[in-house]
Amino acid sequence: MQRMILVLGRSVEQESALHALLDQQQTKGSHNYHQWLTPDELGRQFGPADSDVAAVEAWLESHGFQVTSVAKGRTAIEFSGTAGQVQDAFHTEIHSYQLNEEQHWANASDPSIPSALAPAVKGVLSLHNFARHPQSVMRGKMARVESTSPSPLPLYTFTAGTDTLYGLGPTDFAKIYDVLPLWNAGIDGTGETIAIVGETNIHISDIESFRSLFGLPAKDPQVILNGPDPGVQASDEPEAVLDVEWSGAVAKNATIELVASATTNTSLGVDLSALYIVDNNLAPVMSESYGECEATLGAGGNAFYDSLWEQAAAQGITVMVAAGDSGSAGCDDPNRESVASDGLAVSGFASTPYNVAVGGTDFNQTAATAPQYWSASNASGTDASALGYIPETAWNNSCAGQAASQGFAACPFSSNELNIAAGSGGQSQCYYLTSQGVCLAGNLKPSWQTGNGVPQDYVRDIPDVSLFASDGFNNSYYIICEADLNLFGIVQTGFNAPCSPDNPYLEIGGTSVSAQAFAGIMALVDQKMGGSQGNANYVLYNLAAQSAASCDSTTAPANGGSCVFYDITKGNNAVPCSGMLDCGTSGGSGYYGIMVDPNNPANPAWTTTPGWGA
Repeated sequence: MQRMILVLGRSVEQESALHALLDQQQTKGSHNYHQWLTPDELGRQFGPADSDVAAVEAWLESHGFQVTSVAKGRTAIEFSGTAGQVQDAFHTEIHSYQLNEEQHWANASDPSIPSALAPAVKGVLSLHNFARHPQSVMRGKMARVESTSPSPLPLYTFTAGTDTLYGLGPTDFAKIYDVLPLWNAGIDGTGETIAIVGETNIHISDIESFRSLFGLPAKDPQVILNGPDPGVQASDEPEAVLDVEWSGAVAKNATIELVASATTNTSLGVDLSALYIVDNNLAPVMSESYGECEATLGAGGNAFYDSLWEQAAAQGITVMVAAGDSGSAGCDDPNRESVASDGLAVSGFASTPYNVAVGGTDFNQTAATAPQYWSASNASGTDASALGYIPETAWNNSCAGQAASQGFAACPFSSNELNIAAGSGGQSQCYYLTSQGVCLAGNLKPSWQTGNGVPQDYVRDIPDVSLFASDGFNNSYYIICEADLNLFGIVQTGFNAPCSPDNPYLEIGGTSVSAQAFAGIMALVDQKMGGSQGNANYVLYNLAAQSAASCDSTTAPANGGSCVFYDITKGNNAVPCSGMLDCGTSGGSGYYGIMVDPNNPANPAWTTTPGWGA
């Protein structure tokens, strides 16, 4: 059992003092404004005392564990040992489990922490190797067929059956979201660095192919190995490739650093990589495309990410986290389930007060209206075929989104859209936990989360911002290049060539892409402002509160005008559900219910409104 993580905690007094500092770091005129801490400074000022850390280390060693390291920020201790030592020290057995023909190891019960260590220890991060969920949805590999896609069309606009598909490239994104003026002014990420959380190595040739295909500057990413090389993991490679390609697609001259940590029998690579990035102050912008709902994370996991992102904010790091891809049902997996069964939930990775939670939208276009937003031709694959801003709606592939918009409260079993793929968001169910894993109630909403439409619910609500994240539901999607991907295990002739207009590329969506795109935008902001911004939510919510800062997306001008934000006022992220709390009436035999607002069961959970949301 290698690289286990013991989560350290701060005292109530330290948390209060750190919260005050975080507010001061974001208050102009304060002597602490943008005075960021180093990991060592944060550990000394706001971490457990040397004597407490020494006592914890001694306790671990007394049970036979090898202490590998203590984090500089004193958020965690890494240690290794055996299953027998874990059972003796934490009073939980490690069992072998079989899931989808894969062997896993996991603790059979919650670990127990001795009361003498409770003031300094919040829990164990994980004692299992059930993978975290990448927040991306793959639609398939696409290839241009000249017989059905005549050459006058843009290279990534083509017909498939009766549909016309509009693939999104970097310049399209820049045109739609008004990034082009920044690029033209030299604000393109030069001198900036984005760190990406990963658990696999990648083939650099995929990134080179992508950047060449779309005319981006030749700039290879840096792969930083945190421990043994995990190699190229087939299950995670698409996520890592997506993250590297699209963060660098927006901040096209930034340095992209992918931190890859191998998953062990009892620790997850993405957790180890996140800790490495923050504790080594690797970059002023970082992105996390993985997630796990608060209930599944448990006390140790929620405490770990709450403390780690808090450390990042104090160091001036802007942390972008994908809100999730299962709509309002954050504990359900859109890549495995078509109907939700675990109730309303959000990702514990994204629901802390110290990160920017990035959600997903779709273009509000139909076959009839899309030609208004896309050109009939362009000169090359590097040119934008998007004409300007495209009105947006909530990203929701499911029948629940369609049923709710048409006044129905049920999904038929026979629906072609029986799935739960949608941009996640909603109320935090468990903002933080006691050491016993009990959710605490009270006024827990972050001080900066205010404004028009923000619910007065006393808890953290996500997401904070959203960008296009669709996988093609309304016929637009992101393009990535991964030459060796064979979907569904089917080897197809020619599908291992570098992607090009004539060779296949991957059609993909999900909030992991929107999170990476926003990481690219934050790198541009850092370059423009001349330094790190820390937790950007302080500024984002303040900007949104300004008069006329937001334009209704359905009526916004194509060139953006004076809009700071496009206000999404159409759609919802309800998904079909069955047999659980917060699941609306099914409508009778042959129907599933849809997720509803527990305080108003007549309303889908959750519906967009002017301002923040539902």
